[in-house]
Amino acid sequence: MTNDCPNILKKIINQKQKEIEVLKKQGMDAFESNLNIKERRDFKKALLNNTLNNIALIAELKKASPSAGIICYNFEPAQIATAYANSGAACLSVLTDREFFQGSTRYLQIARQTVNLPVLRKDFIIDKLQIIESAAIGADAILLIVAALEEKKLVQLIEFSKSLNLTTLVEVHNETEAAIAIDTGADLIGVNNRDLKTFTIDINITERVIDFIHKLKKTPPDLLIVSESGIYTNEDVRRVKRAGANAVLIGESLMRNPLNIPQKIAELFAAD
Repeated sequence: MTNDCPNILKKIINQKQKEIEVLKKQGMDAFESNLNIKERRDFKKALLNNTLNNIALIAELKKASPSAGIICYNFEPAQIATAYANSGAACLSVLTDREFFQGSTRYLQIARQTVNLPVLRKDFIIDKLQIIESAAIGADAILLIVAALEEKKLVQLIEFSKSLNLTTLVEVHNETEAAIAIDTGADLIGVNNRDLKTFTIDINITERVIDFIHKLKKTPPDLLIVSESGIYTNEDVRRVKRAGANAVLIGESLMRNPLNIPQKIAELFAAD
């Protein structure tokens, strides 16, 4: 993409603000009745206890993206979730954004009802109402993107998520954002190899940012780091593992052929 391409993240956030206005009109009553009956599954514990060749897999249900268009034409959430669970995934990630990724909160509900794995709501969350909605639909974890939030707002949303027993995966793309994430006390950090402003990918981002984080003196002792985006080969998995990633979040390379998920996961995580 060229330097004059539109800022995709900005477009997405503008759309999220419109969606939040809709949530406000629905009111809290639309979600409150479900908040206390949703038992959370431990997302971090699953990453620690369920690894493939010493690195955990967060397997993503992803139908489409702004950069790739339709990724999976035969998109059956229950079947995909089952294939992931049977192939060794520690957790699931489900795209719920409709406008840009053709996702749905219903996909998350179906996936969580189908398997016993913890489920991350993958969306662009910028408001407490979205977090309440996430809890109500049964998410165990949510994504908070540093590039989309002021630091004060990020801290507020992390604390609010804790009050609903939701794990937060705090996503960064560079050293500056990583420092902000550490300052908030985040103990689960995702390093996105994709630039959300241009959607270009560079797997070197994981190596560089993890090296930066390891040099900081105030990192949480229980910090886990997830490498996100651009993981297509066994060598990619080995590379981010060598860099210090505890887990990888993989979507597109698995979703290209849902019928081949078991074989693709076996290939990606084959022993050194």
